[in-house]
Parts: sequence; structure tokens; C-alpha cells
Amino acid sequence: MKIARFRDPQGRIHHGVPVDAARARRLGGHLFEGLIETTDELVVERWLAPVLPINIYGIGLNYRAHAEETGAEIPTQPVVFMKPTTAIVDPQQPILLPRACDRGPEVDYEAELAVVIGRKARDVPIDSALDCVLGYTCANDVSARRWQKQGGGGQWIRGKSFDTFCPLGPVLVTRDEIPDPQTLAVTCTLNGERVQTGHTSDMIFSVAELIAFLSRDTTLLPGTLIVTGTPPGVGFARTPPRFLQNGDRVAVAIERIGTLENPVRAAPADAEA
Repeated sequence: MKIARFRDPQGRIHHGVPVDAARARRLGGHLFEGLIETTDELVVERWLAPVLPINIYGIGLNYRAHAEETGAEIPTQPVVFMKPTTAIVDPQQPILLPRACDRGPEVDYEAELAVVIGRKARDVPIDSALDCVLGYTCANDVSARRWQKQGGGGQWIRGKSFDTFCPLGPVLVTRDEIPDPQTLAVTCTLNGERVQTGHTSDMIFSVAELIAFLSRDTTLLPGTLIVTGTPPGVGFARTPPRFLQNGDRVAVAIERIGTLENPVRAAPADAEA
């Protein structure tokens, strides 16, 4: 099932099955306890991120071709960082270029497969790890490279934590429709030009291996999001480097899931805007 989250013209928020660009069939129940199909067809005022994660784990250097383009050694265990939940932004809503990025362009795109955990998981073996998955969606692990590399005391999280740095959507596809997450093409386009092309079979650590690794002595709660790494073609590794600019449009597309598109805007002077 393809599950969207949306707001109707009365301001109510629902889960539903998209019918077209402006309508969805409402789903009753609860995302993590079971959704119930209805015949109610509602007008969509705004499509929202399909899930509001409780925690966000990011994985770095998880595609062989991406590690090679950066000149990094192939990791022997997953490279893990975290993003705050305040980084989530809805489809078609702007990625904001932080005012803190005041030393020149540095904000980069990263097309990624995102995994949503559906039940409490701890010490999960690899061979049953996918049983813990509710579904999959598209993510853009937006990264401010100077802040990532020089502004965080050696930790990546600061450069990946700014508001709007985790676009998510457009839908959550349940795992029954994607029984093997290592079979998906992943692309990113910038202003209509393809800049990233990859395939989840190039992951160094599979989705199942990531879940098993992250759940060792650690509880993954329902709603945990795992952003699984990006294929080659990121902006900082290009010649010359290519970073996001005010007015750009960036789109992440993953086979069998759909396309997550966001405009890019300069952050307003008023932090509350």
C-alpha cells in the first residue's frame, strides 16, 4: 500500500491513499497499530511528510561508488550519525539555505532510501530484520559541508541538523510491496538535470544489516527513521563543486516509491518566518 499523510482544507490531518494530485482516500486507525481502508475521498490542501519520525539515524558512506568518489576507504562497519526531527520538511516545501552558511555555497543534496521501523526492535538478527520494517520512503539528507566537516568538532551532526535538512515523502510504501529493498534504482535531479544515479544493490551494508547493527542493545521504537546513505554524484564531489542555490528545485526519485521534490530558498531574516 502507498500511504500518504495530508492536511484537508479544514486543517485536519489524515493518512490516506492518494487518488490524484489533489485527492486521497482516507485511512482510519493508526499508522503503527493498523490502518483501515475507508471509502471517504477527501480534498488535499497540502501533502505532508508521510511519517513524523521519533528518531532519525543517518548512515554515511554506504554506497561503494560514493565512497570511491570522495576518496574515502570502504567502511568496515556502518558510519552512523543522527538528525533532529525538526529537520523534517514536507514534499514541495522549501529547503532553506541557513544564514549560518555565510562563507559561500556549501549546502548539498543527497538522495536516499529511508526506512521506517514499524514495531519495537532490539537485538534483531539480520535474517529477520526486515520484519521490523513498516515501509520505505524517499529522503534528501541535505548537508552543509563546511559545518559538517569543520563546524562540528569532528562530528557530522551539526552540518546535517539545520531546519528543513530532511525532506521526506511523497508516500510511505509498505514492505509487502518492496520485499527486497536492495533492488531499487535511486536518482536525484537538480533543476531537471540528473546529478545522481545509483542502485540500492551498491549499498555496503544492506537495510537488514543496518537494522541489526543499530538495534544491538538499543531499542528502535516504532517511527524510527533510518536514512540509508547516498549514491555517487553529490555536489561537493563534482568538478567544479555544485551546491544548492536560492531558486533551485531538487528531486529525489526511488523506484516503486515515487518522487520527492522541493524548491530551495534562502532562509528568511526572521527565524519565525
